[in-house]
Amino acid sequence: MDWQTTSEDTVPSAPVTEADVRLLRARPPATGGWRDGDPLGGRRFAAFGAFATESGAELPGIRLAFESWGELNAARDNAILVLHALTGDSHVRGEAGAGHPTAGWWEDIVGPGAPLDTDRWFVIAPNMLGGCQGSTGPASIAPNGYEWASRFPYLTIRDQVAAQVRLADALGIDTWAAVIGGSMGGMHALEWGVEHPERVERLAVLSSPPVTTADQIAFNTVQLETIRMDPRFQGGEYYDLADGDGPHRGLALARRMALLNYRSPIELNQRFQRSWQSDVSPLGHGGRFAVESYLDFHGNKFTRRFDANSYVTLVEAMNSHDVGRDRGGVEEALARITARTLVLGIDSDRLFPVDGQHRIAHGIRHTLDGAEAVVLTSDFGHDGFLIETAAVGHHLGRLLAS
Repeated sequence: MDWQTTSEDTVPSAPVTEADVRLLRARPPATGGWRDGDPLGGRRFAAFGAFATESGAELPGIRLAFESWGELNAARDNAILVLHALTGDSHVRGEAGAGHPTAGWWEDIVGPGAPLDTDRWFVIAPNMLGGCQGSTGPASIAPNGYEWASRFPYLTIRDQVAAQVRLADALGIDTWAAVIGGSMGGMHALEWGVEHPERVERLAVLSSPPVTTADQIAFNTVQLETIRMDPRFQGGEYYDLADGDGPHRGLALARRMALLNYRSPIELNQRFQRSWQSDVSPLGHGGRFAVESYLDFHGNKFTRRFDANSYVTLVEAMNSHDVGRDRGGVEEALARITARTLVLGIDSDRLFPVDGQHRIAHGIRHTLDGAEAVVLTSDFGHDGFLIETAAVGHHLGRLLAS
């Protein structure tokens, strides 16, 4: 079966390749994160000194990995910040290869002549703090020469944005022409608009909520418990285990669970129906429904490019998201945003339903569509902001022309 891959994983509509199959035949690593000594790919790095978190912990130093496309002009006013989703990274465009296990996740949006036209704009995409593709996270080496592992501090969305502010300062970018984020990246974009309104001219919040709700936290919690219950997780201290001995079963299961919220019932039912993958009927021993095999494939592939501790760290950061915390509530916080703003949702999104996007749009004074969110019709659920690139690109073009 020619599965089409998305889910913040690879370029939408990319079929399973022979390289995918070979990768999955190899023993899974203890961690699939990028490590020092691996090929750099398109990454660049910015290192900073001591970093204090909202919870009061302190990292003696942090590093952000990032990639960029286009050129920063002399006035330094053409920079666009693109912020990735939970399991994304800095590799927005470009082929898979040495240093990059997957191809660019927004290839149709960023590039020469694309909606984010790199002949005009200087586009920067960092890997978020706590991630596992080059930025400081649990798999990074601490001052004592061992991975941070379970010692890595709790992070919030605001902590991650504070690290991005340091990157902007280091690059000499006082004001972003636009800050654009989808899903978890949309949480970051909102924080930029609320906390640093003077530094953001335009804002795009795609498929993201104003707060992480109790329902969403509950679903996230179950995912995290599947990782922690894997005996090989060992409380997060698994980096010295041999390949194949890491917590890949728990991480793969968490990924399968997440996929169910990234896609819609319509899309899964239409694609797979009740077909089965093997020649044996699912009514007998050995039979597997095609949708089961699909989930297994993506869960197992995910373990080759992600780190279990990093997944826990990032999901907990998502759970922290409440744009109104200590700001008088959501509406009072949103009223701080001065940027011209695009708020976009997907009608079939069951991870972050469109009522959240409508609430964001109603609270911002300068939306493109008169305090209304743009709602795209799509069968692809939450992943629609990655897949419906023609429609998403059209609306981003409207924002950049404003």
